[in-house]
This record gives sequence, structure tokens and C-alpha cells, in this order.
Amino acid sequence: MKPLNTISLNYTILLIFCAPNLFCLKAPANGTGEAALAAQSSDRGGTCKSMVESNGYDCEEHWVITKDGYVLNVLRIPLGRFVGCRKARNRPPVLLQHGMLLDARSWMLLPPKRSLPFNLADNGYDVWLVNSRGTEYSEGHTSLNNYDPAYWNWSWDELVAYDLPATFQYVYNQTGQKLHFVGHSQGTLMVMAAMSRDQLLNMLRSAALLCPIAYLRHTTSLLSRFITDNFIAEALHSLGLYKFDLNDLITMRTLKIICRIPSVDCSNMFTPYTGQNCCIKRSKTEIFLDHQPQPTAMKNVIHMCQMVRRGTLTMYDYNDCDENIKHYGQPTPPAYNMTCIPNDLPIFLSYGGADALSDVNDVKLLLDCLRHHDPGKIVVQCIESYAHADYLMAEKAKEDVYDPLIAFLNKLP
Repeated sequence: MKPLNTISLNYTILLIFCAPNLFCLKAPANGTGEAALAAQSSDRGGTCKSMVESNGYDCEEHWVITKDGYVLNVLRIPLGRFVGCRKARNRPPVLLQHGMLLDARSWMLLPPKRSLPFNLADNGYDVWLVNSRGTEYSEGHTSLNNYDPAYWNWSWDELVAYDLPATFQYVYNQTGQKLHFVGHSQGTLMVMAAMSRDQLLNMLRSAALLCPIAYLRHTTSLLSRFITDNFIAEALHSLGLYKFDLNDLITMRTLKIICRIPSVDCSNMFTPYTGQNCCIKRSKTEIFLDHQPQPTAMKNVIHMCQMVRRGTLTMYDYNDCDENIKHYGQPTPPAYNMTCIPNDLPIFLSYGGADALSDVNDVKLLLDCLRHHDPGKIVVQCIESYAHADYLMAEKAKEDVYDPLIAFLNKLP
């Protein structure tokens, strides 16, 4: 079988909004299944060794198999670094879910004293970080290789239906406790869609939504608008390109060299996609390029584009009545109703006034859906100067976001 053609978009040119221009073939993962992925991760050194244990924290690697056969890599930081943090038992579990085109390492781009996972561990929490399907450490499948077209036949609907329930159940089984959930960007969309359908609630203790994505009609992200308005993802999918991958090795190396030039401010490289981030040091950009961006399914990009064009929150639209009936039993895709999120679930919601992806107007639509929420069970925070990437890499993210979030968690029974 010939490897599946994949799209690798020249990141530099994409940032100035030219059409995708670079096609490449990616070598398949070495085998399938849990054992093969564990061996593959071990060969690479793994995030545990390179980003957790190297900073003085214990780390465990776990493997979760979804009902549709994807093998997900999940990291666990069971204890804090300090003596007092290492004695507590029955530490409440917190699951961190990254956003689109990212992976679990996106939570650890800041120094340990300023990163959310390590601060949670040092404050007495049992921290779990999941890598979504298709990312570097979650490339495995029980029967498919990642160059098979069928491997990339999913959107965030499947992340809601399969990845999130499998991960929740695994962590719940391991700890015997309900979970606190923290999501960024697409991670928030996943949990809100699940909650709107009365899923996971028996295992969920609270939800923290950073840069919440539910509605996208008002997004001002120039890159997202370019891809959406020009039907780029749909065109590539129709050509048999099922994987969306911005991360070309040569391009990333080139960008890292460019970013070392003193006169070049690479902290602005995220602006066309995320909006103008206020507080990211240029050194963090090079760290980001060491690990990100990560691939996703072209179908997932198309699904997001549908949300931007229509301003709706529905399952993937096949744009064919017969196909929709085949998948959903009705000619149009079912909607996710945000008003169905339980009013008594503790929620911490934080958004940025400069965010081009999670636009303020779209967040207001979400907040309107939550207007009947128990006021004692919801905290809403707006940081006017923050954009999308500031929530992961801003120098003061600890003081501005993480400390208030941990204070929120600490107050819960």
C-alpha cells in the first residue's frame, strides 16, 4: 500500500496568507497498538523524561484505547515536587485537554514555576495530560496505520464521542474520584459538547474553560478566515489529502534560525492566527517550535470552517442529505445545545479581549446560553489584553489565570 499523501503547509508563507504549497509524505508509525506506541515513545525519550522528570517531578505514561481503536498517550504527574506536596493522599485528579494543532506539551512551554500542570501538582492535585489522536505521541491505532485514509476520517465529533469518554473513564478508574477538567480552545469545545448531551457528568467535578470555543461566526483570525473563505480544506480533502499538517521539519528549522536574529520579533508570529498576544517573550517562540504545531484531520479543519461560515454548533455536515441520514438519521446534522449544560456544575471560564479565535462576541453568545447558570457555581474572567496563545505562554499567565483557577478549584468541596 502506498503511503497516504499528506499536506505540509509552509508555515512561514501561510502566516502571510498564501495558499498551501508544500506536499510531502510522512513515514508511518512503527506498527500499531499499545505496545508499539509505548516502544515508539520510549525510543523518542518521551515527554515524561524531557519535560517533567527533568524538572524534578515524578511522571507516568499511560495508554488509553478508544472504542474506535485509537491509542492515546496520557501523562500523569501524581505528586508535587516539594516534600509537603508529596505526602498527601487521595489527591483530586485534574485532566488537561489541549487545543487543535497542539498536544500535551503546550501546557508546559513556560518554566515549571509558571506552568499550569506543575502548579497544580504543587497545590495537591493529581495531574493528567492527554495527547489527542493524530498527534506525535498518539499516532497509534489497533488496526490502522497513520497513513491509511481511514485513520484520518474524524472531526472533533469523534473526540467528543470517543477520546474524551475513554480518557475520563480511564482516569476515573485509576483514581476512584471524579475529575476536574481544564480545557484550552478545542479542548473546551469537546467538554461543552459532551456536557450538552448529558455525557461524562457522572465523572465530572468541575470544568475550567480557557479561551472557550463554542461559536465561531465572529472570529477575526486572518488565517482561519483565509482557509474558511477560500474553502482550502475542502479542496484539499477532495484531492485525497486527509491529514492537515503545518509542521514541516525544514520549515520549522528555518523559522527557528530566523527567530534567533536579534532584529526579528517572532513573538508576533502567532498574530495572524490567534490575534495580537500581549505578553509572550520571543524565547518562548523557539520552545514552541520545538514541539508544535501538531497535525489534525483535514475533516476536523472542515468542521471548524463550517462553524465559522454558519455560526452554528452542530455535528459535521456531509453536505449531502443521504449521507447525513446515513450517519444521523436525519437530513441535517444534529445541534449541540449549550443551554443543556447543567446549571449547577462548577465552571471557571476565562477569555481574552484580544483573542481572534475565541472572539469576545462569540464568547458573549456562549455566556448568554449560560445565563441561567447558578451564579454561585460560575466564575467568568475577561483579560482584556490577552489573546489565544497568552493563556499558554504569557509571562504572567500564572498570576493572571492559573492562580485564580487554582483558587477556584481549592474552594470546591
